[in-house]
Amino acid sequence: MIGYVTLGTNDLERSAKFYDSLLSAFGAKRTWENERYVAWGKAPTAPMLFVIKPYNGERATVGNGTMVSLVARSKAEVDAVYKKAIELGAKDEGPAGPRGDDFYAGYFRDLDGNKLAVYHMP
Repeated sequence: MIGYVTLGTNDLERSAKFYDSLLSAFGAKRTWENERYVAWGKAPTAPMLFVIKPYNGERATVGNGTMVSLVARSKAEVDAVYKKAIELGAKDEGPAGPRGDDFYAGYFRDLDGNKLAVYHMP
C-alpha cells in the first residue's frame, strides 16, 4: 500500500551519501534524482524512500511522532543496518534488540534528525 516516503533534508548531498550507503544493505539503489530530491528503491513499482528539500523553500524540520520503519529479513540484518547507521553518523534512539516476544528492532535518527526504525518479525 505504501508507494513512497519522503524525509526532509537541508543538505541533499550529505543526506544522499548517508542513504546510498545505508540502503545498499537492503539492495536498494537510486531510482530517481534531481536538484531537489533523491529516491531509492528496488523497482519503480516497489515502495521507495525519498530525501527532499522542501518545496516551499523553508528549512526542513523533523515531524514529532513521525517515524519510517524499514523491514529486515533477519535479526542479523537489523543488527547490521543499525550498526551501519550509527557508523554513518546517525544518533541512537534505541539499540537493536528484542521488543516483546516477536519484534526485534533498532531505532536511530538520520543526519537531519528524522527517526527511523529497522525491524524483523518472524
